[in-house]
Amino acid sequence: MRLYEPMFWIAAFAAYFLLPTKMLLLTEIAILGLFALSLDLILGFTGIVSLGHAVFFGIGAYAAGLLSLKVTAEPVTGLCFAALVAAVAGFLSSFLLLRGSDLTRLMTTLGIGMMMAEAANQMAWLTGGADGLSGFFTGPILGQFEFDLFGKTGYLYSLIVLFVCILMTRRIAYSPFGLSLKAIKGNTVRAGMIGIPANKRIVVIYTISAAIAGMAGALLTQTTSFVSPDVLAFHRSADVMLVLVIGGTGYLYGGIFGAIAFTLLRDALSIATPQYWMFWIGLILVLLVLVGRERLFSPFTWLAERLKASKAPEVPR
Repeated sequence: MRLYEPMFWIAAFAAYFLLPTKMLLLTEIAILGLFALSLDLILGFTGIVSLGHAVFFGIGAYAAGLLSLKVTAEPVTGLCFAALVAAVAGFLSSFLLLRGSDLTRLMTTLGIGMMMAEAANQMAWLTGGADGLSGFFTGPILGQFEFDLFGKTGYLYSLIVLFVCILMTRRIAYSPFGLSLKAIKGNTVRAGMIGIPANKRIVVIYTISAAIAGMAGALLTQTTSFVSPDVLAFHRSADVMLVLVIGGTGYLYGGIFGAIAFTLLRDALSIATPQYWMFWIGLILVLLVLVGRERLFSPFTWLAERLKASKAPEVPR
Protein backbone atom coordinates (compact mmCIF):
# COMPACT_ATOMS: atom_id res chain seq x y z
CA MET A 1 0.00 0.00 0.00
CA ARG A 2 1.32 3.41 -0.98
CA LEU A 3 1.36 6.39 1.36
CA TYR A 4 -1.21 8.42 -0.59
CA GLU A 5 -3.90 5.75 -0.23
CA PRO A 6 -4.57 6.00 3.55
CA MET A 7 -3.97 9.76 3.40
CA PHE A 8 -6.65 10.13 0.73
CA TRP A 9 -9.25 8.17 2.68
CA ILE A 10 -8.52 10.02 5.91
CA ALA A 11 -9.00 13.32 4.06
CA ALA A 12 -12.15 12.07 2.33
CA PHE A 13 -13.86 11.02 5.54
CA ALA A 14 -12.58 14.13 7.37
CA ALA A 15 -14.27 16.27 4.70
CA TYR A 16 -17.61 15.03 6.03
CA PHE A 17 -16.95 17.03 9.21
CA LEU A 18 -14.76 19.84 7.84
CA LEU A 19 -16.78 20.81 4.74
CA PRO A 20 -20.45 20.52 5.71
CA THR A 21 -21.53 23.05 3.05
CA LYS A 22 -19.82 21.18 0.19
CA MET A 23 -21.56 17.82 0.54
CA LEU A 24 -23.29 17.95 -2.85
CA LEU A 25 -20.05 18.79 -4.65
CA LEU A 26 -18.17 16.06 -2.78
CA THR A 27 -20.90 13.56 -3.63
CA GLU A 28 -20.57 14.45 -7.31
CA ILE A 29 -16.81 13.88 -7.09
CA ALA A 30 -17.28 10.49 -5.41
CA ILE A 31 -19.76 9.34 -8.08
CA LEU A 32 -17.57 10.57 -10.93
CA GLY A 33 -14.55 8.91 -9.32
CA LEU A 34 -16.43 5.60 -9.13
CA PHE A 35 -17.46 5.94 -12.77
CA ALA A 36 -13.85 6.68 -13.78
CA LEU A 37 -12.67 3.69 -11.75
CA SER A 38 -14.91 1.44 -13.83
CA LEU A 39 -13.44 2.77 -17.08
CA ASP A 40 -9.89 2.47 -15.76
CA LEU A 41 -10.37 -1.28 -15.37
CA ILE A 42 -10.81 -1.72 -19.11
CA LEU A 43 -8.68 1.18 -20.35
CA GLY A 44 -5.77 1.31 -17.92
CA PHE A 45 -5.43 -2.41 -17.25
CA THR A 46 -6.74 -4.06 -20.42
CA GLY A 47 -6.20 -1.38 -23.06
CA ILE A 48 -9.80 -1.26 -24.30
CA VAL A 49 -10.79 2.26 -25.34
CA SER A 50 -14.49 3.06 -25.03
CA LEU A 51 -16.51 6.10 -26.03
CA GLY A 52 -19.80 4.61 -24.89
CA HIS A 53 -19.15 3.72 -21.27
CA ALA A 54 -22.04 5.96 -20.25
CA VAL A 55 -24.35 3.18 -21.48
CA PHE A 56 -23.74 1.20 -18.29
CA PHE A 57 -23.85 4.33 -16.15
CA GLY A 58 -27.26 5.17 -17.63
CA ILE A 59 -28.58 1.61 -17.39
CA GLY A 60 -27.68 1.54 -13.71
CA ALA A 61 -29.31 4.94 -13.18
CA TYR A 62 -32.57 3.87 -14.83
CA ALA A 63 -32.55 0.47 -13.13
CA ALA A 64 -32.28 2.07 -9.69
CA GLY A 65 -34.98 4.62 -10.52
CA LEU A 66 -37.43 2.05 -11.90
CA LEU A 67 -36.89 -0.30 -8.97
CA SER A 68 -37.51 2.55 -6.55
CA LEU A 69 -40.65 3.56 -8.46
CA LYS A 70 -42.14 0.09 -8.94
CA VAL A 71 -40.81 -2.19 -6.21
CA THR A 72 -38.78 -0.83 -3.31
CA ALA A 73 -37.07 2.45 -2.43
CA GLU A 74 -34.34 0.84 -0.30
CA PRO A 75 -31.02 2.20 -1.69
CA VAL A 76 -28.72 -0.80 -1.15
CA THR A 77 -31.20 -3.10 -2.90
CA GLY A 78 -31.39 -0.62 -5.78
CA LEU A 79 -27.62 -0.40 -5.92
CA CYS A 80 -27.23 -4.17 -6.19
CA PHE A 81 -30.02 -4.40 -8.76
CA ALA A 82 -28.42 -1.67 -10.88
CA ALA A 83 -25.05 -3.44 -10.73
CA LEU A 84 -26.68 -6.71 -11.82
CA VAL A 85 -28.56 -5.18 -14.76
CA ALA A 86 -25.49 -3.23 -15.92
CA ALA A 87 -23.33 -6.37 -15.59
CA VAL A 88 -25.72 -8.31 -17.84
CA ALA A 89 -25.60 -5.49 -20.40
CA GLY A 90 -21.81 -5.44 -20.18
CA PHE A 91 -21.58 -9.21 -20.63
CA LEU A 92 -23.81 -9.20 -23.71
CA SER A 93 -22.02 -6.27 -25.34
CA SER A 94 -18.50 -7.50 -24.50
CA PHE A 95 -18.58 -10.03 -27.35
CA LEU A 96 -18.68 -7.14 -29.82
CA LEU A 97 -15.23 -6.04 -28.64
CA LEU A 98 -13.37 -9.31 -29.06
CA ARG A 99 -12.44 -8.65 -32.68
CA GLY A 100 -11.11 -5.62 -34.45
CA SER A 101 -8.71 -2.82 -33.67
CA ASP A 102 -8.99 0.07 -31.23
CA LEU A 103 -10.73 2.13 -33.90
CA THR A 104 -13.33 -0.60 -34.36
CA ARG A 105 -13.95 -0.71 -30.62
CA LEU A 106 -14.23 3.06 -30.48
CA MET A 107 -16.88 3.13 -33.18
CA THR A 108 -18.72 0.13 -31.75
CA THR A 109 -18.97 1.57 -28.24
CA LEU A 110 -19.89 5.00 -29.62
CA GLY A 111 -22.64 3.48 -31.75
CA ILE A 112 -24.07 1.48 -28.82
CA GLY A 113 -24.08 4.63 -26.69
CA MET A 114 -25.94 6.64 -29.31
CA MET A 115 -28.50 3.86 -29.79
CA MET A 116 -29.19 3.56 -26.07
CA ALA A 117 -29.52 7.33 -25.63
CA GLU A 118 -32.09 7.52 -28.42
CA ALA A 119 -33.93 4.47 -27.07
CA ALA A 120 -34.25 6.11 -23.66
CA ASN A 121 -35.59 9.25 -25.33
CA GLN A 122 -38.20 7.36 -27.38
CA MET A 123 -39.39 4.85 -24.74
CA ALA A 124 -41.35 7.40 -22.76
CA TRP A 125 -43.64 4.71 -21.31
CA LEU A 126 -40.66 3.27 -19.43
CA THR A 127 -38.07 6.02 -19.04
CA GLY A 128 -40.23 9.15 -19.04
CA GLY A 129 -38.71 10.24 -22.35
CA ALA A 130 -37.06 13.64 -22.58
CA ASP A 131 -38.76 14.73 -19.33
CA GLY A 132 -36.97 12.05 -17.39
CA LEU A 133 -38.09 9.62 -14.73
CA SER A 134 -39.42 11.23 -11.56
CA GLY A 135 -42.10 10.72 -8.94
CA PHE A 136 -40.03 8.35 -6.82
CA PHE A 137 -38.03 8.84 -3.65
CA THR A 138 -35.04 7.18 -2.04
CA GLY A 139 -35.79 5.48 1.26
CA PRO A 140 -33.51 5.22 4.29
CA ILE A 141 -30.34 3.21 3.83
CA LEU A 142 -30.95 -0.25 5.32
CA GLY A 143 -34.08 1.27 6.83
CA GLN A 144 -31.99 3.35 9.26
CA PHE A 145 -30.26 6.34 7.65
CA GLU A 146 -32.45 8.83 5.83
CA PHE A 147 -31.19 11.15 3.09
CA ASP A 148 -31.10 14.82 4.11
CA LEU A 149 -31.38 18.04 2.11
CA PHE A 150 -27.76 18.98 2.81
CA GLY A 151 -26.44 15.78 1.21
CA LYS A 152 -24.50 14.49 4.22
CA THR A 153 -25.99 11.01 4.11
CA GLY A 154 -25.64 10.90 0.33
CA TYR A 155 -21.95 11.78 0.49
CA LEU A 156 -21.13 9.25 3.19
CA TYR A 157 -23.12 6.58 1.36
CA SER A 158 -21.36 7.30 -1.95
CA LEU A 159 -17.96 7.41 -0.26
CA ILE A 160 -18.48 4.03 1.42
CA VAL A 161 -19.54 2.49 -1.89
CA LEU A 162 -16.42 3.96 -3.54
CA PHE A 163 -14.24 2.60 -0.73
CA VAL A 164 -15.69 -0.92 -1.06
CA CYS A 165 -15.23 -0.83 -4.84
CA ILE A 166 -11.62 0.33 -4.49
CA LEU A 167 -10.90 -2.58 -2.14
CA MET A 168 -12.50 -5.00 -4.59
CA THR A 169 -10.78 -3.64 -7.69
CA ARG A 170 -7.45 -3.40 -5.88
CA ARG A 171 -7.71 -7.10 -5.11
CA ILE A 172 -8.49 -7.80 -8.77
CA ALA A 173 -5.77 -5.53 -10.20
CA TYR A 174 -2.93 -6.97 -8.13
CA SER A 175 -3.94 -10.61 -8.46
CA PRO A 176 -2.70 -13.06 -11.12
CA PHE A 177 -5.88 -12.22 -13.01
CA GLY A 178 -4.93 -8.53 -13.00
CA LEU A 179 -1.40 -9.30 -14.17
CA SER A 180 -2.85 -11.29 -17.06
CA LEU A 181 -4.92 -8.24 -18.02
CA LYS A 182 -1.74 -6.18 -18.27
CA ALA A 183 -0.25 -8.87 -20.49
CA ILE A 184 -3.31 -8.65 -22.73
CA LYS A 185 -2.92 -4.89 -22.87
CA GLY A 186 0.71 -5.26 -23.88
CA ASN A 187 0.09 -7.75 -26.67
CA THR A 188 -3.04 -9.86 -27.03
CA VAL A 189 -1.44 -12.33 -29.44
CA ARG A 190 1.57 -13.00 -27.24
CA ALA A 191 -0.67 -13.31 -24.18
CA GLY A 192 -2.56 -16.07 -25.97
CA MET A 193 0.69 -17.80 -26.91
CA ILE A 194 1.66 -18.18 -23.23
CA GLY A 195 -1.72 -19.66 -22.34
CA ILE A 196 -3.77 -16.65 -21.25
CA PRO A 197 -7.39 -16.92 -22.48
CA ALA A 198 -7.55 -13.30 -23.65
CA ASN A 199 -11.14 -13.30 -24.89
CA LYS A 200 -12.51 -14.79 -21.67
CA ARG A 201 -10.53 -12.32 -19.55
CA ILE A 202 -11.82 -9.39 -21.62
CA VAL A 203 -15.42 -10.56 -21.18
CA VAL A 204 -14.98 -10.92 -17.43
CA ILE A 205 -13.31 -7.55 -16.82
CA TYR A 206 -15.74 -5.76 -19.14
CA THR A 207 -18.65 -7.23 -17.17
CA ILE A 208 -17.12 -6.15 -13.85
CA SER A 209 -16.44 -2.68 -15.26
CA ALA A 210 -20.04 -2.38 -16.43
CA ALA A 211 -21.33 -3.41 -13.00
CA ILE A 212 -19.27 -0.70 -11.26
CA ALA A 213 -20.40 1.91 -13.79
CA GLY A 214 -24.00 0.85 -13.11
CA MET A 215 -23.44 1.38 -9.40
CA ALA A 216 -22.17 4.90 -10.11
CA GLY A 217 -25.33 5.61 -12.12
CA ALA A 218 -27.49 4.22 -9.33
CA LEU A 219 -25.78 6.51 -6.81
CA LEU A 220 -26.57 9.51 -8.99
CA THR A 221 -30.24 8.51 -9.18
CA GLN A 222 -30.52 7.81 -5.47
CA THR A 223 -28.84 11.04 -4.36
CA THR A 224 -30.88 13.24 -6.71
CA SER A 225 -34.19 11.28 -6.95
CA PHE A 226 -34.26 11.95 -10.68
CA VAL A 227 -32.93 10.37 -13.86
CA SER A 228 -33.11 11.59 -17.46
CA PRO A 229 -31.64 10.58 -20.86
CA ASP A 230 -28.72 12.87 -20.01
CA VAL A 231 -27.15 9.96 -18.09
CA LEU A 232 -26.71 8.18 -21.44
CA ALA A 233 -25.42 11.20 -23.35
CA PHE A 234 -22.07 11.18 -25.14
CA HIS A 235 -20.66 13.92 -22.92
CA ARG A 236 -20.79 11.51 -19.96
CA SER A 237 -18.42 9.14 -21.74
CA ALA A 238 -16.25 12.05 -22.90
CA ASP A 239 -16.06 13.56 -19.40
CA VAL A 240 -14.97 10.32 -17.77
CA MET A 241 -12.32 9.88 -20.47
CA LEU A 242 -11.03 13.39 -19.72
CA VAL A 243 -10.97 12.53 -16.02
CA LEU A 244 -8.63 9.61 -16.72
CA VAL A 245 -6.47 11.74 -19.01
CA ILE A 246 -6.01 14.19 -16.14
CA GLY A 247 -5.56 11.66 -13.36
CA GLY A 248 -3.77 8.92 -15.24
CA THR A 249 -4.63 5.28 -15.88
CA GLY A 250 -3.53 1.92 -14.61
CA TYR A 251 -3.27 2.56 -10.87
CA LEU A 252 -6.97 2.79 -9.76
CA TYR A 253 -6.67 6.15 -8.00
CA GLY A 254 -6.13 8.04 -11.24
CA GLY A 255 -9.87 8.21 -11.80
CA ILE A 256 -10.47 9.56 -8.31
CA PHE A 257 -7.73 12.18 -8.45
CA GLY A 258 -8.84 13.11 -11.96
CA ALA A 259 -12.44 13.46 -10.78
CA ILE A 260 -11.35 15.84 -8.02
CA ALA A 261 -9.25 17.96 -10.39
CA PHE A 262 -11.83 17.96 -13.20
CA THR A 263 -14.80 18.86 -10.98
CA LEU A 264 -12.97 21.60 -9.08
CA LEU A 265 -11.50 23.05 -12.29
CA ARG A 266 -14.88 22.99 -14.03
CA ASP A 267 -16.63 24.73 -11.16
CA ALA A 268 -13.91 27.34 -10.67
CA LEU A 269 -13.52 28.11 -14.37
CA SER A 270 -17.27 28.22 -15.02
CA ILE A 271 -17.55 30.88 -12.31
CA ALA A 272 -14.51 32.87 -13.45
CA THR A 273 -15.23 32.64 -17.20
CA PRO A 274 -18.74 31.26 -17.76
CA GLN A 275 -18.47 31.43 -21.56
CA TYR A 276 -14.95 30.10 -22.03
CA TRP A 277 -14.39 27.55 -19.26
CA MET A 278 -14.23 24.68 -21.78
CA PHE A 279 -11.37 26.48 -23.56
CA TRP A 280 -9.25 26.43 -20.41
CA ILE A 281 -10.06 22.77 -19.73
CA GLY A 282 -9.00 22.02 -23.29
CA LEU A 283 -5.78 23.98 -22.86
CA ILE A 284 -4.91 21.99 -19.73
CA LEU A 285 -5.52 18.75 -21.61
CA VAL A 286 -3.28 19.88 -24.48
CA LEU A 287 -0.51 20.67 -21.98
CA LEU A 288 -0.90 17.27 -20.36
CA VAL A 289 -0.57 15.54 -23.73
CA LEU A 290 2.26 17.66 -25.16
CA VAL A 291 4.32 18.29 -22.03
CA GLY A 292 3.49 15.09 -20.18
CA ARG A 293 2.11 14.60 -16.70
CA GLU A 294 5.52 13.69 -15.28
CA ARG A 295 7.20 16.87 -16.53
CA LEU A 296 4.24 19.07 -15.68
CA PHE A 297 4.25 17.87 -12.08
CA SER A 298 8.01 17.33 -11.85
CA PRO A 299 8.50 19.78 -8.92
CA PHE A 300 6.08 17.74 -6.79
CA THR A 301 7.71 14.48 -7.89
CA TRP A 302 11.16 15.86 -7.05
CA LEU A 303 9.96 16.97 -3.62
CA ALA A 304 8.43 13.58 -2.88
CA GLU A 305 11.65 11.81 -3.91
CA ARG A 306 13.75 14.12 -1.74
CA LEU A 307 11.51 13.50 1.28
CA LYS A 308 11.73 9.76 0.70
CA ALA A 309 15.51 9.91 0.35
CA SER A 310 15.87 11.96 3.54
CA LYS A 311 13.99 9.32 5.55
CA ALA A 312 16.01 6.40 4.17
CA PRO A 313 18.69 5.10 6.57
CA GLU A 314 22.28 5.76 5.59
CA VAL A 315 24.31 2.72 4.52
CA PRO A 316 27.64 2.55 6.42
CA ARG A 317 30.71 2.42 4.21
